[in-house]
Amino acid sequence: MGEYTSVTSPDGSFAAYLARPSKIPAAAIVVIQEIMGVNHTIRGVADDLARQGFLAIAPDIFWRLEPGVDLDDRKPTDWQKAIGFYQAFDFAKGVADISATVVAAKSLPGASGKVGVVGFCLGGLLTFLSAARNEADAFVAYYGGGTDQHIAEGAKIKRPLLMHLAGDDEYIGKDAQRIINDGLKSNPQVEIHTYPGRNHAFTRKQGAHYHEGDSKIANDRTYAFFKAKLG
Repeated sequence: MGEYTSVTSPDGSFAAYLARPSKIPAAAIVVIQEIMGVNHTIRGVADDLARQGFLAIAPDIFWRLEPGVDLDDRKPTDWQKAIGFYQAFDFAKGVADISATVVAAKSLPGASGKVGVVGFCLGGLLTFLSAARNEADAFVAYYGGGTDQHIAEGAKIKRPLLMHLAGDDEYIGKDAQRIINDGLKSNPQVEIHTYPGRNHAFTRKQGAHYHEGDSKIANDRTYAFFKAKLG
């Protein structure tokens, strides 16, 4: 369904997967990967967003480490590689790459000029940081590990942010979730939904903790949010 395009940043160019809707003009959504790269899961998210009527673009944010990372969460050896990429990843440069992708998304053929950002796991944290630092129009963060460690950034968020948390997330524990909820409750731009009994990555299709029912609820909230905020 999709194709690849190139995004230019001050540090160089990198690839991005692009999925187009059947009708244009359309708002664009920047899709931020998990630690597995722009793999079948993330391409599938972009394809699903295109079916919802959005231009979806998923940048390769690991390009400085190794261009074209495409790993499978069902393979133990790929998990080891993914953790290595995560440990070597430069978050500040990652946020800058998202900003460059937001700029590029505004000028895509058929783009309306409105841009949202959605991210998962690593991408969820990067989406949260982007909401504080970048100029997209709306943001959705799925179970962003480490968000509690950057909660002070929440005071800078001036655009709508929707967050999805898994109630029994093995990487974002109860204390971390409490810090997130308490730290953001005074910001009217932030809306948080928690899914009791769910584990990390409960929306990752074919993943070990995928839950079809709550995945649909979360994704339907995301689609409605973007349609309301981006037109």
